[in-house]
Amino acid sequence: MIQYISKSFKWFFKLEAASGILLLISAVVALYVSNSNFANFYFQSLDKYLFIGINSFGLKLSILHWINDALMAIFFFFVTLEIKREFLQGELSSLKQASLPIIGAVGGMLVPALIYIFINIKSPDTLNGWAIPSATDIAFSIGILSLLGSRVPLSLKVFLTALAIIDDLGAIIIIAFFYTGDLSIYYLILIFITFSCLYILNRFNIKKFLPYLIIGLFLWYFTYKSGVHATIAGVLLACCIPHRKKENDFSLLVKIEHLISPYVAYFIMPLFAFANAGVSLKGLSFASLLNPVPLGILLGLFVGKQFGVFAFSYAAIKLGLAKMPNNSNWISFYGVGVLTGIGFTMSLFVGNLAFVENTQYMDGVKIGVLSGSLLSTIFGFFLLYVSPKK
Repeated sequence: MIQYISKSFKWFFKLEAASGILLLISAVVALYVSNSNFANFYFQSLDKYLFIGINSFGLKLSILHWINDALMAIFFFFVTLEIKREFLQGELSSLKQASLPIIGAVGGMLVPALIYIFINIKSPDTLNGWAIPSATDIAFSIGILSLLGSRVPLSLKVFLTALAIIDDLGAIIIIAFFYTGDLSIYYLILIFITFSCLYILNRFNIKKFLPYLIIGLFLWYFTYKSGVHATIAGVLLACCIPHRKKENDFSLLVKIEHLISPYVAYFIMPLFAFANAGVSLKGLSFASLLNPVPLGILLGLFVGKQFGVFAFSYAAIKLGLAKMPNNSNWISFYGVGVLTGIGFTMSLFVGNLAFVENTQYMDGVKIGVLSGSLLSTIFGFFLLYVSPKK
């Protein structure tokens, strides 16, 4: 498994752990507010429209859309920077290091999707949500691991982090290919032109961020207007930020990653959680969980993720394609697999995309994501707590 633990990983783990706790608080506050006397104010505020621009050039979106389309583009930009760094220099930079989390992530994305499809196969309107239970929330899952301290070996923390990063990459690919609207050829051409400009800046190794930022803003606007989800602009921009592999070399990627990480972890993600986790629990019953959407998400996250990650990883280890993480046992390894069922941020985000035209299903999405993530948290924490140390 992974032998080398980089300084960047330790910094990343601490950041995500703290962010996970803040995410939990934000979600709890959102649930409380949306079921209190402030519920109407909460939902109406998110639906209010806000114009950003100069004169006639600009966009008028609801506050919720500004959060989900603009601020989350910054989140995707940050995530892609992490993915790029990990594949170039970090824990995923060699096949030996990356094989186990990659294989585990494939199982963790495939099985939940199949479970959701099986439950929703007779409902074409809800089938589009198949990708909702396929993603792992890095911050939440790492936050739980941080609470367990030394009970969890560092190798398992690296495994979960690497797997969640690959999950995010999978989610980005799914969003780009499966959750796009009616495409505009005109704006797609403009995307290609602006991306080409960014690529040229990269090839000339421009080390100032301002030119990337200016072109990136136009890229976001063109992407939003094109029918491709606007957050993909953050992905494309991050792909063009240069990175030097040698530790002593200046890396614009690392500099930007460290610069924006606190804003993403302590502002954007908690704000997204607060804006998207609110759901009215009035009239909620056990029967509500048996509806196709919440049931498919619940079973996908709680059953599909743990089974997919563990079964694929177990097969890879037994077949000699990967090695068991150092100082771990099968109980602790399975416990980490259970924690991958904490979907939250990315699951809610994909849910918004899947049912953008069928918003009546969004309450079911939130209930399924919250319940599946909660069960995964409790069961995963219990397994890791009782797991014997090596």
